[in-house]
Amino acid sequence: MSEYDSPWKEILDEFLSAFLEFCFPQIYAAIDWSVPPKMLDKEFQQITPHGELGRRSVDKLVEVRLLSGETEWILIHLEIQNQWIADFAERMFVYFYRIRDRYNRRVVSLAVLGDDNPEWRPQSFEQDVLGCKVEFTYPMVKLNDFIKDLTPLEDSNNPVACLILAHLLAMQTTRKPVQRQHGKLQILRRLYERGVDSQVLRRLYRVIDWLLKLPPNLEISFREELKKIEEINNMPYITSVERLAREEGLEQGLEQGLEQGLEQGLEQVLEKGLQKGRQEGRQEGRQEGILAGKIQILQQMLNQPATSTNELLTEPLVALEGKIDELMKELRSRGTH
Repeated sequence: MSEYDSPWKEILDEFLSAFLEFCFPQIYAAIDWSVPPKMLDKEFQQITPHGELGRRSVDKLVEVRLLSGETEWILIHLEIQNQWIADFAERMFVYFYRIRDRYNRRVVSLAVLGDDNPEWRPQSFEQDVLGCKVEFTYPMVKLNDFIKDLTPLEDSNNPVACLILAHLLAMQTTRKPVQRQHGKLQILRRLYERGVDSQVLRRLYRVIDWLLKLPPNLEISFREELKKIEEINNMPYITSVERLAREEGLEQGLEQGLEQGLEQGLEQVLEKGLQKGRQEGRQEGRQEGILAGKIQILQQMLNQPATSTNELLTEPLVALEGKIDELMKELRSRGTH
């Protein structure tokens, strides 16, 4: 079975509002989205000692503000499970009371079941001993239910819909690489045809590619087909290093976290990277050259081995831009330490 946990962590980090809107619309409608949600990863770690209750898959504790304007917090506990867990409901209850006990906040516990067993639907924990009774019920979504009719996923403009499609396809195409390649291209083709914003497309592609890994022989033909899709739809992409750095917030991060000398040095290196990328782009007659130069410069700044230009130029634009996103994130992370 594919590794689902890491992609779902990315989904919850990158597409929290879209996730709630699609999977839990009533919860979404009650939240004041003008107040940015706050991820409480450290707070959640404090209530889950290492090794206790087994593996914890994907758990995301989030602080949100309601439309009612109440000053108290609503802590939404998001739990993604992709394998059958015998004590799942009990674990949900344990998290619930620990959060309430430690922080004295109302807690909304949400469960998303990502396994392929249609009969497994843990939605409540009950205990009744000598008249002392506890009953804990929580909202739950079963991703496998969408298999009955994929139309809502295929027709939806919500970005999480295509990621759920990718999740289901990953489960259905284990040891079926050709079918997986076809389905992966279909998902991406719909995104291109809808004219999805290039930045959103890069974020979606990173997760889709993560969920739907292909063997090397099919990866090559997949890239060729993806390039054809790009050409047919004439999708706009970022071809300026300065613009990419500005959109990613790199300049702001440098001003806040890095020394002035490093900032000046980085600016000079990035300018060289732009010039190199432009030169390669002219030589190759395509936009990939600029992005390849950007990747190589960022790798040099991070003391990573530089990927050869020829190898980078075999990648589709969206894959190159996804690589740039990852390198920029790592660069900013190092700059804040």
